[in-house]
Amino acid sequence: MEKPAIEGGNPVRKDFLVFGQPDVGEEEINEVVDSLRKRWLSTGPKVKLFAEQFNKFIGSGFSVPVNSCTAALHLSLIAAGIGPGDEVIVPSMTFAATANVVVHAGAAPILVDCQKDTMNIAPDAIEKALTKKTKAVIPVHFAGLPCDMDAIHALARKHALVVIEDAAHAVEAVYRGKKIGTLSKFTCFSFYATKNITTGEGGMVTTDDAALAEKIGILGLHGLSKGAWSRYSAHTEGFRHYEVLYPGYKYNMMDLQAAIGIHQLKKVNVFLAKREKIWKRYNDAFSPLPVFLPPEPGSGSRHSRHLYILVLDLGRIKVSRDRILDALVKEGIGTGVHYKALHLQPYYQKRFGLTPESFPNATFISERAFSLPLGPGMDESDIDDVITAVKKILAYYAR
Repeated sequence: MEKPAIEGGNPVRKDFLVFGQPDVGEEEINEVVDSLRKRWLSTGPKVKLFAEQFNKFIGSGFSVPVNSCTAALHLSLIAAGIGPGDEVIVPSMTFAATANVVVHAGAAPILVDCQKDTMNIAPDAIEKALTKKTKAVIPVHFAGLPCDMDAIHALARKHALVVIEDAAHAVEAVYRGKKIGTLSKFTCFSFYATKNITTGEGGMVTTDDAALAEKIGILGLHGLSKGAWSRYSAHTEGFRHYEVLYPGYKYNMMDLQAAIGIHQLKKVNVFLAKREKIWKRYNDAFSPLPVFLPPEPGSGSRHSRHLYILVLDLGRIKVSRDRILDALVKEGIGTGVHYKALHLQPYYQKRFGLTPESFPNATFISERAFSLPLGPGMDESDIDDVITAVKKILAYYAR
């Protein structure tokens, strides 16, 4: 049996395969250079164009560009009137930003468990966590797999809850024939460097409510009545003064970011097809191994294939998940953990008195899951190397 590099064997790769590296082409580079030459660097015409194109792609009423999905979530909470004294239900199995923004809004994030198979928020856990203070719920479409939105919306209608979808992983996702971004009062997307399409940093809020879209846009730029583009571009009627309508935030997207996004969005379906191909190769290769494969969507739904996550069957492995991670790195394969659940993080443990037993499904995943490279820029040799490294390591450490 071949030894892993961490045990003294030869590594699969000499050059390191970076996890989550974006696929950026000459079109994006040229568009950014065009912005630099025109000297319109911050919010301007390219942000407007990108928002229009994204809105058409999703099919929502309105799309409001911001500088991150974190900003999108925070502004959605503020626009919905969520604040001190309110509670917002959040899955423990998510990135910290999903709960942090609730704290920033002055409300209390109430963590709940996920489903062990889908890793998505469990609707029955939402129902058990409801109190008279509950005002909203933030379902996260984990790894790009849509949540059970029918069940979540039924609870929301029954208890007058605002639904704010965290769709950071789900730009191409479809739930029962409907695009994610068209289902709830607010949906928040991410264009971070590792996401399915990127603007480097960036985000978007989609909504069908014109008044809420306008409020989010105003809140995202200091609470000003007119954005920079409106204030400083040419107007036949003369100069326009702004007014401060709210104590807003500095959350606006830049033209430099949108310049990348304009061309990334044109490639979104091509990127998805490439990730689908890699996903199938991984599933075929890893199905005999001591792991649980990623879940698949139900009929009429589409997974956006943002993260390929394997969950170790620790009863059939001699070592911990973290040893497997270290071994992959030694083979030259980048990897990640998505995620160490929030109830295992110091701040949320201390604030709410939580333990690993508080949310057993999220704890189970946190101790066993690891993510593999899934970028559209990967070539066949990259995919082969990932498969070879995973097989090599798990065969060596199998019981």
